Amino acid sequence: MFIVIGFLIGFLAAVPVGPVNIYIISQTLKRDFFHGMMAGLTTAFLDFTYCLIALFGFFHISVNINDYSFYLKILAGLVLLLLGLKLFHDAKVFKFQVREKEAEIIRSPRPLLGVLLLYAANPSLYAFWIGVAGFVTAHGLLKEGFWPGAFFAASCGLGALVWYFFLVRIVSHYQAKIQESTFKKLLRVLGAVLLAFSLFAFFNVLRGK
Repeated sequence: MFIVIGFLIGFLAAVPVGPVNIYIISQTLKRDFFHGMMAGLTTAFLDFTYCLIALFGFFHISVNINDYSFYLKILAGLVLLLLGLKLFHDAKVFKFQVREKEAEIIRSPRPLLGVLLLYAANPSLYAFWIGVAGFVTAHGLLKEGFWPGAFFAASCGLGALVWYFFLVRIVSHYQAKIQESTFKKLLRVLGAVLLAFSLFAFFNVLRGK
């Protein structure tokens, strides 16, 4: 039962439109299915890791993070700002061209690094998984022990991965049907959304939240 609950939590937590989803869509549009899934797989793995750490009671990480939350929020805003500006630049110079060899494409680490930056700079993600861990343990939905916790965290990661697979698959499916001018408009829109998230992050910093 707890595996089903974990899968649903991971899936539903990944669905809302946010910086990570926007970034994964942009990687799929600019590059290909592989790069989009690389970003999605990295995100699902980080969800699994955060959930596992929270479940095993390392709550002092959360306390220590709160001491630096102000700086992390500023860093999050800067990361989103830079990624948004990068998409605007990509929209300006984007042109359809023959792809490089598959082996050369696969070696690109940019999607992975982008997701790592987004996660490392977002303190709310730590709080979310600590909240999930507290909820399932307080309500007796998860038994104590290494393996129940590991399976629950893995089911959360799997739920997120399923969502990202469908997201990347849909975007990749329509990618070949999109005209170059439409590509540029989409990249501008995605860039504008990331800039909006960036402004929201800075606004919360100024408000002291």
